[in-house]
Amino acid sequence: MLLKRRDFLLATGLTLVFGRAASARILTDEPFIFPARSIARRLSLKNNATGETFDGTYRDAIGPIPSAMVDLALFLRDHRENVSGPVFVETLDFLADVIEHAGVPRATVLSAYRTKKTNEMLASRIFGVAEKSKHLEGRAIDITLDKNLSPAAKIARKMARGGVGWYPDNHFIHLDSGPIRNWVVDYSERTTVAGKDGTKGGRVFHVFQPRKIANSGKALPRPLSVKERLQLQRALAKKQARGG
Repeated sequence: MLLKRRDFLLATGLTLVFGRAASARILTDEPFIFPARSIARRLSLKNNATGETFDGTYRDAIGPIPSAMVDLALFLRDHRENVSGPVFVETLDFLADVIEHAGVPRATVLSAYRTKKTNEMLASRIFGVAEKSKHLEGRAIDITLDKNLSPAAKIARKMARGGVGWYPDNHFIHLDSGPIRNWVVDYSERTTVAGKDGTKGGRVFHVFQPRKIANSGKALPRPLSVKERLQLQRALAKKQARGG
């Protein structure tokens, strides 16, 4: 009886965020046997874009806490469109375990749920944003930590709980509860700019930004994908239309 009551609370509570189609099932793909396997879990998070924080328990011995799920849906929303998306308990558990094993008190969230519009905008400006990103499903979270970020990426990969992306130059890791896969994106290389003492130093970041490339006329020192070439062609066409 207790489980049915929690299911009802989850469904009605999340309707406030997700509309009539929402249900408790949207929170997890695990079988609903929470009384036998759920443990109390908490998260301490800061949203880098909004400055908002979440600090509290999101699941207890029964399962996901409805009020916490609603709070997290708002906290992890697409801030550009001010739209909340689904929240998966598997993703939250993955995140909580990585933070705990990294030995840090909290994480800073850089990106979580994204609308299609936001994802397309980011894909047009930043190389490496997937067209069918798990962010669109509410399954992915990009985070940074005050310390131990590199060890945290290694820990996450060993957990084999989903996707783990390590972005050392941009100082963040991507976590998602999709298929198990790992990748590293390093856009930098040592440059030959000499300092006063004649030593080499500095870094050059090769992030694909079609608008900047179109305006500068400079090309990236690496091959472009078909999608990138099309994006660059559109950027060049817009520049010509403006009379640039």
